[in-house]
Amino acid sequence: MIDSFFIAGTDTDVGKTVASKAILQALAAQGLNTIGYKPVAAGSESTELGMRNSDALHLQQAANVECDYKDINPYTLELPASPHIAAKHENVSIEYGVLSEKLMLHKQNADVVLVEGAGGWRVPVSDTDCLSTWVKQEQLPVVLVVGIKLGCLSHAMLTAEIIKADGLNLVGWVANRVNPGTEHYAEIIEMLEDKMDAPKLGEIPYVPRVKRKDLGKYIDLAPLMS
Repeated sequence: MIDSFFIAGTDTDVGKTVASKAILQALAAQGLNTIGYKPVAAGSESTELGMRNSDALHLQQAANVECDYKDINPYTLELPASPHIAAKHENVSIEYGVLSEKLMLHKQNADVVLVEGAGGWRVPVSDTDCLSTWVKQEQLPVVLVVGIKLGCLSHAMLTAEIIKADGLNLVGWVANRVNPGTEHYAEIIEMLEDKMDAPKLGEIPYVPRVKRKDLGKYIDLAPLMS
């Protein structure tokens, strides 16, 4: 069984958090202790408890091991922009050592740690480096979330190719229907099933207020459990 893995997206706003929540709920239904980890999040709001990112809060809620928010989201950036831009504006240096320290902590406290990325695979965290460098450093297996919409076929195949070119194991992909009006949905899924050299873990339908729903039933955990 995989004890930790990275949730990548073909782009921003494709449903990484939706898929992450679904997988966390499915894992919990199997009796496993889980932690959702969002190392870097840009686009956060000030609350009475400090800066909070909504995606990180959804991960905290979906997991079943209690963690301090700062351990779940060590880099909480306010500006809704690429992490490297937000970090520069806020005079923050994103250090891989911090990300690894938190990951190690989480592995000690849970059966499975789900690590959610930010943006697409090559999202920059500084002027010179990307978050994918850290994922490669940790050799995390990857689950790719594909937001089903016009253009997703190219984005999905290119992202899968670069993940494998980086030497990482693409252990599965999740289709997330971000637009109920997307035409030729079945044909898109059929081509992805043919072209993606990894198993489909599930299809999440378009649902209003989807992050508030129980989504675990849409996920097949078998590829992650083997």
